Amino acid sequence: MEFPSNIKYHAKHTWAKVEGDVATIGITNYAQGQLGEILYVDLPDAGKKIKQGEVFGSVESAKVVSDLYAPLSGEVIEVNGELEDSPELVNESPYDKGWMIKVKIDDMGELDNLMDNTAYEKSL
Repeated sequence: MEFPSNIKYHAKHTWAKVEGDVATIGITNYAQGQLGEILYVDLPDAGKKIKQGEVFGSVESAKVVSDLYAPLSGEVIEVNGELEDSPELVNESPYDKGWMIKVKIDDMGELDNLMDNTAYEKSL
């Protein structure tokens, strides 16, 4: 299973790739594998504020509807519109084409609350 080392992981199976003060956020390869075929992704609109550890959207699969937990707090500045027509991108490419939102980070200190790839893998 893939756990890229250039991103941070939240215990609720979301990830954040930080570039400057912007984080690209999605769900982990482990999470998409547990969910199975993803049929629909419900994401917040640009401009919405999200808070670390709180629900920011949901993913619907053939098995279940699962909440998405924010790895970091901030303002949503971009939403991956491709997921509306192609939610399977989350299954096919969870760390690349299947990203969900981009957030302008409110507090860089929150990164200390996240895990690196080794700690995340051990947590599973």
